[in-house]
Amino acid sequence: MTERTGTLSETRLTRTSASSRTGDRTEVTSARSRALVGAAVRASRASKAVRAALLAAFTWSRRTIRPAGALALAAATLGIVAGLVFGWVEALVAGVAALVLLVLSVPFLFQARTYEVDLNLGHARIVAGTGVQATVTVRNSGRRVALPGRIDVPVGEGLVEFGVPLLRAGAASEQRLELPPQRRGIVRIGPAITVRSDPIGLLRREHAFDDAHDLYVHPRTVPVPSPRAGLIRDLDGSPTKRLVDADMSFHAIREYAPGDSRRQVHWKSTAKTGRLMVRQYEESRRSRMAVVLGLADAEYETDTEFELAVSAASSLAVRAVHDARDLDIVVGAEIPRVVRGRLRAIRHIPTGAPRAVLDGFSGVDRLANTMAFADVCRLASEANERLSIAVLVAGSRVGIAKLRQAALAFPADATIIAIVCDERAHPRTQVLGALTIATIGTLDDLAGLLLKAVTA
Repeated sequence: MTERTGTLSETRLTRTSASSRTGDRTEVTSARSRALVGAAVRASRASKAVRAALLAAFTWSRRTIRPAGALALAAATLGIVAGLVFGWVEALVAGVAALVLLVLSVPFLFQARTYEVDLNLGHARIVAGTGVQATVTVRNSGRRVALPGRIDVPVGEGLVEFGVPLLRAGAASEQRLELPPQRRGIVRIGPAITVRSDPIGLLRREHAFDDAHDLYVHPRTVPVPSPRAGLIRDLDGSPTKRLVDADMSFHAIREYAPGDSRRQVHWKSTAKTGRLMVRQYEESRRSRMAVVLGLADAEYETDTEFELAVSAASSLAVRAVHDARDLDIVVGAEIPRVVRGRLRAIRHIPTGAPRAVLDGFSGVDRLANTMAFADVCRLASEANERLSIAVLVAGSRVGIAKLRQAALAFPADATIIAIVCDERAHPRTQVLGALTIATIGTLDDLAGLLLKAVTA
């Protein structure tokens, strides 16, 4: 018994010691794993920080060091290294001189953010071909004297620059700029950019402000006659040639027919003729007009021809707004190439006021991916009920066949006038059934030809 008891005790001790060693090894392994994971995390963070620092340094260097500065930096590095390694005195002198120039250029970069720049436009809207005056006020908001600098004002794709004199703390300098004539469009002016650079042009530092403006350059317009006399400013509706039994515009008296309302019986005529007579009226319709402008790039010969079309459509739309018409201005919309042919889309220009109309025409441009002119007219007709007048403005590449196809999309009793813009053609008017085509070569031809078209 004693021997068995001793054997069991030794076995238990052996197992206990073995399990304790296993636990120690497990704890040691876990500690090493945690240390390795922590080291890997720290190394990853350090690598990201180094990459971010290198990227920031590269970005700063690319924005600050000009080509001449890069050449001076290369000359300083190579000259000093060559002078110290090979003992070339000339290379060492050149390297030290280039380094001195770089060091002297650094103070000119300071105080780039001490300016407060206020940019104001004389007019927010101008006509194409005219310039505008801008006022730029530069104030030194720092506590020290600001060295002379330069301000760059982006104007669309161009740039206007002017110098800023030395400014004491709190002092201001006002500069009036005459911006060059602009083409039709929405021109982004600003933000103003402060430029700090040394006299040699080795280093340069820029700081852009948030003050920017959109300049609406309206198309040129001309006064035109109303497309149809008798439909101007008629608040109660406008009479048409369609005869109805009950309306507001009296037309004639006819003999009674079964189904006529007794309220329309004209008793005096009935007493004179001895037959039952009723009143007949012309249908009164609110004058609703649509101006359709095609934007397809293939439909215009040149950019000047497209600008002529935009000006003609703008002139007609502004006249319609002044005449208090119900107006709808429709232009083509850009369609992604992948869905071209399967998607139909148009865009409506606001018609609340002449300024809104001209602002909308300022933003239109030729489109490579859009619907054909006939499809635009079809959608414009579907979007408007009971149109009275439709004016179609197209380029010279839209033939007569396509214009007649476009006119078929509108109601049969609507007046359809097509304005074809062709710089090489002589002004003329053609009447093709219900479609009247007026071809203009300049914007000044629009008023006279439109009057002939209306008469026709």
